[in-house]
Amino acid sequence: MTQIAEARKFYARLLAAHAGSADPRLEAVFTEVPREAFLGPGPWTVIAGNATFETPSADPVHIYQNVLVALDAAKGINNGEPFLHAMWIGKVAPKPGEAVTHVGAGTGYYTALLARLVSPGTVTAFELEAYLADRARQNLEPYGNVTVIHGDAVTGGLPPSDIIYVNAGVVAPPADWLKALRPGGRMIFPWRPAERVGLAVMVTRTERGFACDPFMRSWFIPCVGASLAGAMAKIPDRDNAARSRSIWLTADKAPDRTAIAVIGDVWFSSRSLRSS
Repeated sequence: MTQIAEARKFYARLLAAHAGSADPRLEAVFTEVPREAFLGPGPWTVIAGNATFETPSADPVHIYQNVLVALDAAKGINNGEPFLHAMWIGKVAPKPGEAVTHVGAGTGYYTALLARLVSPGTVTAFELEAYLADRARQNLEPYGNVTVIHGDAVTGGLPPSDIIYVNAGVVAPPADWLKALRPGGRMIFPWRPAERVGLAVMVTRTERGFACDPFMRSWFIPCVGASLAGAMAKIPDRDNAARSRSIWLTADKAPDRTAIAVIGDVWFSSRSLRSS
């Protein structure tokens, strides 16, 4: 086995173990999908804490670690932390045949992983930056079940989805995103209702409504068009935000005394769907 193959296999095993997923395919796809194919030519700029520096060479072995790789350092856009995405993908549990919408696809690395996991299902990938969308489209050509859209996922609307995988921070998920979830569908997104509040949240559409699970801290660059709250919004602190157990559309149900956050057409409640 070559050095790069060994590095990729060990990297995949670490990610799968960190994710704690029962799906053995998670380790397999991280082994099979070459991260370097989505990063452009090396050496690469990696980010560690507040420091940025170049890999010693263009040898891909250097990027099979839990490191952020800069895609556009000036805009704060990076390839994403592998440990975090392994946990997110494990939690959202993609299944063969499902339809995924990926918001903020970047150059397509995590899109490719999702595409492998849902095949023969489909992935629709949105990327707002034209040059990144072009790169993603080229990178994802070998994956016949992916469509890349250069466009605004906030205003353009999303297709009906079993999974919505969001890689940009939102003050609240747009109502249309919730409506796009099919029964049993899951949406995972970075919730950033305030500057100092950053949580990863998974929403599941059930027969009773949208269940909400804030499961870890998370920070992403803001999602254009969905990162600012209106003057009348009710904004939670971190502790209250973490108590969210369900999400409602104001058109379906008016905010009540359990409302933790009320932002536009969406509100978050401390009451679980089981007790509502």
